[in-house]
Amino acid sequence: MIQSGLHCLLLMDRITFDALLFAWLAAVENGLSAFVGFMGTTMTMETIGREGPGWLDVGDDKVNLFGMGRHKLCRKSACAAGPVTLNKRALEAVGDETDASRWLGTLLASQDKVFGTAADALTELNEDLVADWDRSGMARPVFIDDRLAASVVARHLDHDGSLLSKLLLEPARRQRLERTLQETESGPFGRFLPNATAYFWGIREERVRKLVLENGHLIEPERPNGLSIPFERAHLKQALLDGVLLPNLFLTFLVLAILPRVRVVGGLRQIGYIALFHSILLAALDETAPEERGLAAELQVRENAWGTRVIDEKMSVREQVAGLPAGRLFPDLLGHYRSHTFAETTDDLKLVRENARWRKIGRAFGV
Repeated sequence: MIQSGLHCLLLMDRITFDALLFAWLAAVENGLSAFVGFMGTTMTMETIGREGPGWLDVGDDKVNLFGMGRHKLCRKSACAAGPVTLNKRALEAVGDETDASRWLGTLLASQDKVFGTAADALTELNEDLVADWDRSGMARPVFIDDRLAASVVARHLDHDGSLLSKLLLEPARRQRLERTLQETESGPFGRFLPNATAYFWGIREERVRKLVLENGHLIEPERPNGLSIPFERAHLKQALLDGVLLPNLFLTFLVLAILPRVRVVGGLRQIGYIALFHSILLAALDETAPEERGLAAELQVRENAWGTRVIDEKMSVREQVAGLPAGRLFPDLLGHYRSHTFAETTDDLKLVRENARWRKIGRAFGV
């Protein structure tokens, strides 16, 4: 099971905490020893005003987690911004808050560390927080991000006969894939499809860049001096390994979940586009090839679920953390949610019913 998310935040963030908790509960109930948490790292450190990976919500205020200037936060992407250190002075300033004691010490234990990138820092800090909150060892999270996906895509490109190599590098197969992507984007569920770049993101000057495929090269549109990478096996593989390219969401979920047949638990938008990714791949397969025909049969089975922002609680994350015994946070919450119905936990699916994107889809199909 992989918990997907388009965020790269500390688990103190409400949505991130609830997503991880939901995945942990599901892993325990299914007898799994671990689960994988995918943290997207292609966004800038500040996405909108005082929000994003560079900010830590501490209730009525927010802490600039790494002490970066606002102009840098808006211009640098989490996967490439660095090296970074924690903003010790700002973190210590919230130490008088009663609900900070359970997490502040865990963060400050790393106050003198220098992290290669902001993504490295967030991964390590999240691992430390979970280890402190859950000492039961019932289900351990494994945090991964786009950079692991890049290395996996590079390994697929090592082999001429791999499905990904065929889809990307054989002109007829790529044309069929691109046609399917375009048809899906113009269809009734197209608003769910994240298709902002051509297969890969480029990284230049500590920021993720949109790319287009023109004349056999991945280039930055309207930037003649930007990235230019030949769309050929050796060049793509090396750029992925060098950290110059990151796969887009379609390729990321293809290699991390869809092809290895791993169940994805995602947010309200993810459960829309992951289903689309399945259908796009299905339409791009060659069913005259036995191995692709077998994959097509497996893709008919949907194995994904809504998992982000499922829990609808009035109590903040910090209050939940502060009110439970040290080292027993997740196990005690397991007992709490086992005593509640699904309707009680989700407030009768209020978030789905009130979501504008899903309401529009429901009206289109008379639901």
